[in-house]
Amino acid sequence: MENLLNKDVRGIEISGIRKFYNMVLKYDNVISLTIGQPDFNTPNHIKESTIKAVEENKTTYTHNAGIIELRRAISNFVQNKYNLYYNPENEIIVTCGASEGIFIALKTILNIGDEVLIPAPCYPGYEPVVKLCGAKVKYIDTSNTNFKLTKKLLEENISYASKCIIIPYPCNPTGQCLNIYELKEIADFIRDKDIFILSDEIYSELVYNDRHHSIASLHNLKDKTVIINGLSKSHSMTGFRIGYTLAPYYITKHMIKVHQYLATCATSISQYAALEALTNGIDDSINMKNEYKKRRDYVYERLIKMGFDVVKPNGAFYMFPSIKKYAQNSFDFAINLLEKERVAIVPGDAFSKFGEGYIRISFAYSMEELKTALDRIEKFIDTL
Repeated sequence: MENLLNKDVRGIEISGIRKFYNMVLKYDNVISLTIGQPDFNTPNHIKESTIKAVEENKTTYTHNAGIIELRRAISNFVQNKYNLYYNPENEIIVTCGASEGIFIALKTILNIGDEVLIPAPCYPGYEPVVKLCGAKVKYIDTSNTNFKLTKKLLEENISYASKCIIIPYPCNPTGQCLNIYELKEIADFIRDKDIFILSDEIYSELVYNDRHHSIASLHNLKDKTVIINGLSKSHSMTGFRIGYTLAPYYITKHMIKVHQYLATCATSISQYAALEALTNGIDDSINMKNEYKKRRDYVYERLIKMGFDVVKPNGAFYMFPSIKKYAQNSFDFAINLLEKERVAIVPGDAFSKFGEGYIRISFAYSMEELKTALDRIEKFIDTL
């Protein structure tokens, strides 16, 4: 009977990150640097607001787009932080995590046979959604441009079938960001083209040596851009499953239909937690970011001393060193490291074929864990 199931669903795979994470669970005494989850606890004032919401019986359905107080807080947040304005009445949808936001955006934008341009290596959650929409992925190899999308790369890869470009910065898995000048060059190229932009900005609060800039703020590109964001990374609220979309009304009015039939609304008590986060906790991410920056510098320096080739990330909490000199593919390298030294990282091929030859290390772990893990990695490297 399995052959009667939806062929598109049968044709996609579980994320390579999760596949390897699940393999790791079979081993004892492992230091895992695999999952992109903040190791900070959710701030106490947010947890208290969640409890209060339950006690006050705020446990019913909400407006499909989310409670208006939260949508107003989101509007104020992105205006204060990124110089963006979206009408909370009809241009913001609160979603069940950023993942749902990606799904409803692509489902609204894409028709069967459309092409989506994705700079790679990239987060593995995009391609399956594109395929479920009946569209096609065209990866853009950024390995020769320090993992950054450029105007030249777009010129070389865009076609008549291109319907959407995903702009995933700060980037998982590379940690790279686009500065304002790089974004402007891309914006100038895209501005007059009939193509949508999906800007995944979930790590926007974790930019280290600059500030985050959204492509939607440039050259009148807001009208063709859907921004995806959320609170998982900025406020260490992964389990609350609160994301949000920002898009012009003519797009949002159709995305809300997909969202309604998919989820009805985001969890009510999580919405009240998010309201607290984006009002009284508007700068909660600063202390986390400062700590991540210390970890980034430490991990980068250790990897360089070991002889790894690695681009220093300016955002998120990932390092993406090359292992090409060690004559092993990324999966074998990861398995050997796991079995010999009990350190788990993610093979680069989890992030498309253009991630082969690299590994992803998350530094969203304590300095003690990072030091021990890197000592073990160094010991492993010395045997190669």
